[in-house]
Amino acid sequence: MSADSAETAAPQAPQQAVRQVRDQGAATRGEHTHSEPPVPQPRPLDARPVVQRASVRRQVLDALRTALLAGELEPGEVYSAPALGTRFGVSATPVREAMQQLAQEGAVEVVPNRGFRVVVRDARELAELAEVRALIEVPVMLRLARTVPAELWAELRPLAEATVRAASSGYPATYAESDRAFHHAVLALAGNEQVTRVAEDLHRRAQGPLVGGQLPPGRAELLADAAQHTALLDALVAQDLTVAQSLVREHFAGAV
Repeated sequence: MSADSAETAAPQAPQQAVRQVRDQGAATRGEHTHSEPPVPQPRPLDARPVVQRASVRRQVLDALRTALLAGELEPGEVYSAPALGTRFGVSATPVREAMQQLAQEGAVEVVPNRGFRVVVRDARELAELAEVRALIEVPVMLRLARTVPAELWAELRPLAEATVRAASSGYPATYAESDRAFHHAVLALAGNEQVTRVAEDLHRRAQGPLVGGQLPPGRAELLADAAQHTALLDALVAQDLTVAQSLVREHFAGAV
């Protein structure tokens, strides 16, 4: 889980959780919300973005995550903070801070006096992460399917539709953040902040970096994954538990 959200919060009512996470998801996509200012969108590493001082670390972190998912930062390679800072047009300090966060998430590891090495993961490790994530999220989602009223599920539709738009872009990094926001919103309905944090950490770890030689998911794969979000909400709003349970298990069995 990101250090930006490390403060412990008391469980919220489902309605409050939905609205808070919906606003957070909108902010992640760069949309304006009444509760917080717009968040600048990450840009490719070679775009040399002009960043605002107050949000340098956040933008650098987002751009690094994008680069990892896109394969621009190769597993096993060592990258120095000053060199990456030059590519961003910023000092080494925000890059180093962002890399420390990625090290906590398991995406990179510190190499003393050199920089940060992108972690190499094999297919087995990624499969194990996906399995652990399913062990946590599937039971919670199935319990929520039986207890959350249809009107609250309907409030999550904008987030589900956002995953479809993100998938249409064909960019795994764009879809990853939208997908994370949707799953976070669903789990927030359980009112268990620890479950939400652990699940989100696993989500990030399971999404990258890529295994050596592995290609990122294509547009068709992303769209198929996103379509399951909207189909799941349709079933939950209709209170069709049989279909909902089937979709939940299918979604995690083939998670992107």
